[in-house]
Amino acid sequence: MTDFTATKKQFALPDGAVYLDGNSLGPLPKTAVARVEKTMREEWGRLAISGWNRAGWFDMPRRVGDRIARLIGAEPGHVVMGDTLSIKVYQALASALEMNPGRKVILSDTGNFPSDLYMAQGLAATLGSGYRLKTVAPEAVADALDESVAVLLLTEVDYRTGRKHDMAALTRAAHDLGILTVWDLAHSAGALPVDLAGARADFAVGCTYKYLNSGPGAPAFIYVAPRHAEKARPALSGWLGHEAPFAFDPDYRPGRGIDRMRVGTPPILQLAALDASMDIWDTVDMHDLREKSIVLCDQFIAGIEASCPQLRLASPRDGRQRGSQVSFHFEHGFAAMQATIAAGVTGDFRAPDIMRFGFTPLYIDEDDVARAVAIIAGVMANETWKEPRFQTRAAVT
Repeated sequence: MTDFTATKKQFALPDGAVYLDGNSLGPLPKTAVARVEKTMREEWGRLAISGWNRAGWFDMPRRVGDRIARLIGAEPGHVVMGDTLSIKVYQALASALEMNPGRKVILSDTGNFPSDLYMAQGLAATLGSGYRLKTVAPEAVADALDESVAVLLLTEVDYRTGRKHDMAALTRAAHDLGILTVWDLAHSAGALPVDLAGARADFAVGCTYKYLNSGPGAPAFIYVAPRHAEKARPALSGWLGHEAPFAFDPDYRPGRGIDRMRVGTPPILQLAALDASMDIWDTVDMHDLREKSIVLCDQFIAGIEASCPQLRLASPRDGRQRGSQVSFHFEHGFAAMQATIAAGVTGDFRAPDIMRFGFTPLYIDEDDVARAVAIIAGVMANETWKEPRFQTRAAVT
């Protein structure tokens, strides 16, 4: 049984605030400060370049990838860290398209994160010759699968509404029609149990700065199913994905298995922070986390609907059909969210009218939810959001 009281003590949370934005940027694990300082002082400071060997930096992307593999149901040795999520989407999508010659349609949904769609659009434009991205409503994906589709590219949990796709069912339906799958786990990894191996997913990608608490700008991960590991050709043939990087061969030869999905030099300081966070995750049972997440989200929905009639639920009401977030529609959502943050509840806004709140049982409990509901109810009842100071938009919303 996971002790969420113990995990909460391991995070540095903003003073006086209920932090419901871990689905955008997870808070700092307290041990990450010492871990990064150790990496800087004792490894970089004392070992300098020899840290690549003596401190194990070179192998860190694989080692940390294996720690994440447990959380996403991946086979050991088939997850590697590095680069950004957009880069990993591009890698996975390009490899999958090449493995399915003769088909030129990338199918996604209109609720997918825009960066994923941009990557698909850009890749299709680069390939030319009829390659295209097709998007349909999230609930229409299954009906849109046909033998013209090469790759199904989906984010398992919708970043705006929290609606959750059925990965196993959609992957099975795709495979029945000869379609390969690429799953984006940005709002799944660390939010709910994932079973990539059981679902027979072909590729998966995800970021680590949200629920996995590795800090702003932290590296992403990529998964390639064992059956594809030796034949998926990396479109981005970086030197660390080479079979022998330090042979400095002018001709590219892909490395073995998941190593071929490495591209450039890994961000060691960010990986150190992520490694520290993984120590906390090693104490967490994902099924305990999922059960607690649903309880907290249901409590929040009931409280908001009872006290804030202006807000309209955007997320699925059934906890099994959503990720670990709750979203509400409100015409003045941006200003209302700024007022909510100023009053002591940190969430975020997603255009055009979504007020979004993330729930992470590692550091959020029932008392936090009750306090958040009371604060938001006060903001809405007093129409605090109408104040001019809450109307100005910063670069990040």
